[in-house]
Amino acid sequence: MSQSFKDLEMNVIRWAEARRIIPNSTPDAQFIKAVSEMGELADAISKRDIHAIEDAVGDTLVCLINTCALLDLDITSCLAVAWDQIKDRRGQMNERGVFVKE
Repeated sequence: MSQSFKDLEMNVIRWAEARRIIPNSTPDAQFIKAVSEMGELADAISKRDIHAIEDAVGDTLVCLINTCALLDLDITSCLAVAWDQIKDRRGQMNERGVFVKE
């Protein structure tokens, strides 16, 4: 049975607490680590390496979850804020990869 995103988020937070990443890291350090993981993601995407893409996306999410936890935020709530901002946007992405709002 697959775990919910919320359950996985809590697993990551408990793991980070057990290793003292939370509270001994900083939001800055976790964000920098997330950017590093996104570099790995870019490399994996350019190589079309699905396993490496999954790994890099997961590692980036772990860093973002840690960043949020260190800031006393909930990543799901952050996603909800973003969704509320974009859900009613209208438009389409053109052939050049630019989103054109209506």
